[in-house]
Amino acid sequence: TTGQFYSRRFVMTYPNEQLPAGRPLNKAPVHDAMKAAGALWGVSWGLEVPLVFAPEGFEETPTLKRSNAFELVAEECRAVRESVGLLDISGFSRYEVTGWDAEAWLDRTMAGRLPKPGRVRLSPMLAPDGRLKGDLTILNWGDGAWWIMGSYYLREWHMRWFHDRLDPTRDGDVQVRDISDATVGFSLSGPKSRDVLAALTHEDVSHEALPFMSCRPMDVGLIRAKVGRLSVAGELGYEINCPAAAHVTLREMLLEAGKAAGIREYGYYALNSLRLEKSFGIWSAEFTQGYTPGMTGLDRWIAFGKGDFVGREAALAEREKNTAPQRLVTLEVDSPDADASGFEPVWLRGRRVGFITSGGYGHIVGKSLAMALVEPEFAEPGTALRTHIVGVEREAAVIPVSPYDPPGEKMRM
Repeated sequence: TTGQFYSRRFVMTYPNEQLPAGRPLNKAPVHDAMKAAGALWGVSWGLEVPLVFAPEGFEETPTLKRSNAFELVAEECRAVRESVGLLDISGFSRYEVTGWDAEAWLDRTMAGRLPKPGRVRLSPMLAPDGRLKGDLTILNWGDGAWWIMGSYYLREWHMRWFHDRLDPTRDGDVQVRDISDATVGFSLSGPKSRDVLAALTHEDVSHEALPFMSCRPMDVGLIRAKVGRLSVAGELGYEINCPAAAHVTLREMLLEAGKAAGIREYGYYALNSLRLEKSFGIWSAEFTQGYTPGMTGLDRWIAFGKGDFVGREAALAEREKNTAPQRLVTLEVDSPDADASGFEPVWLRGRRVGFITSGGYGHIVGKSLAMALVEPEFAEPGTALRTHIVGVEREAAVIPVSPYDPPGEKMRM
């Protein structure tokens, strides 16, 4: 990697460019099967992750504008929105928390309210100064075991933080284990995803039996899996977690069961488009350790009345005094051939009032979308702004959150 760095010091780098040095370092069990299916690869903390699935011989062209993978990504997005898509989620982190005092420890460590048995909740995790340490998903399996799911590339950082929060005098029996290498899985998303899952299990997966934001262990084929009903894509969906040894078999079963529904594998390019259409932020873009809950909108997940937790005093002061210097908004950008990638300035009448955190094309809504942090007085929908995309000044407008399915009804079907 050192040789690659020095040889490229004066070479143009593109946001969609993949560099080869030091790769592949880590591969999911299904890597070779997905490679044979046409996966093109990115990398997350050393793990190869699928970006898009392409025909044999296809190579994505490095560019500052929309690449030649644009239509392939559009097809993957349509599959998820109209039928069913399958995404490898080996690149999600998973931590298991156990012990008699696990619930009390989690309640102090997480800013959100914990889920009841068999349920799932989203929760920010805060530093003592009220800034973000994570945007996490908490799953209560109902058997004494809890899971925390988050960003794969933050694994060591989060494990240090978790261990630093363990107090031997009151958390002596609490154990936090990183199970991200041993447990992998797939996200099954789309209006036909329930039909695919139902074909592989004898258990009731109806909306009444497995409602939105619920979780439970179940047999999927011959695999004992842990299934959560949630979806980053904003559709009816399930995250199906399994032992790494069963990863290849799970993929084969899901693809076979989904044939009649038109199942299609998709990658993280499509996921970026789908989550932007829902105004779902991600870590390292909308959420970082330099931002606060009030800036990012994560304060809506904080349970201020539940009792003490790390960062409560600072987060409550920000809320009561309304001191967040910026607000996270969704923008529609008038750009015909390029999309924001992050840190583009946002202007109003020649003054910089914010910056873009991430962007991309919303293939279903047919718009160039971005998320941005702007000064609070310019955060109202309808506010006309301007930004620069690849050096060209473009009109942008603040729009209501979630340009696709604003009520979120499709996730709750």
